[in-house]
Amino acid sequence: MKIRVNDVELYYEVTGQGRPLIMIHGNGEDHHIFDIANQELKKYFQVYLVDSRGHGSSSKINSYHYQDMALDIREMIIQLDLKDVIYYGYSDGGVVGLLLASQYPQLISKLIVSGANLHPRGVAQECYQEMKTEYKKTKSPLIKMMLEEPHIDSRDLKQIQASTLILAGEHDLILEEHTRKIARHIPRSQLEIIPGEDHGSYIVDSRKIAHYIIDFIKKDDCCHR
Repeated sequence: MKIRVNDVELYYEVTGQGRPLIMIHGNGEDHHIFDIANQELKKYFQVYLVDSRGHGSSSKINSYHYQDMALDIREMIIQLDLKDVIYYGYSDGGVVGLLLASQYPQLISKLIVSGANLHPRGVAQECYQEMKTEYKKTKSPLIKMMLEEPHIDSRDLKQIQASTLILAGEHDLILEEHTRKIARHIPRSQLEIIPGEDHGSYIVDSRKIAHYIIDFIKKDDCCHR
């Protein structure tokens, strides 16, 4: 399916029944990275698998900005009249989730974020240098975005009202102290650094992320009854 939001069309698929769970992939990917996880998730939720603008089957664009992506998802939620929304974002999708939940606190009830950063220097130095080298060769607008954005500070994070789970792999390309800072400044957050995993090993084409999401939602629901 496609939905017109702002100046683009977003492609998305819907599976399962229950509370809405929106899932957003990382840089240069599409919703298919969640296909395996969705086999579990659709048993519990109505899962919205979305291709971000410029990705997958969504509209092609010339320049990328996290803020535009966040506004796209906001508009999608409003148009579809989704309530009690659970949002999961991986990498760039996690950045979008932090922006969305901090700027529109009433829009999302639960937030799960994997491998997100607050600013470009939140990634390991070696990774940052590799991105700079790659950008010099390709001039890719996707890499340009990662080199220049996002710019989220602790005051923004403190605006997040959703119950939040912050995830990262033990060997993530996001600096561990950076991930810990994100969790520290979100009022109702939990942090889990997953042993033995890297940036996407427990997410891309993996069932593992489904179990983290399901367990967090079940436990959080029990706590707030």
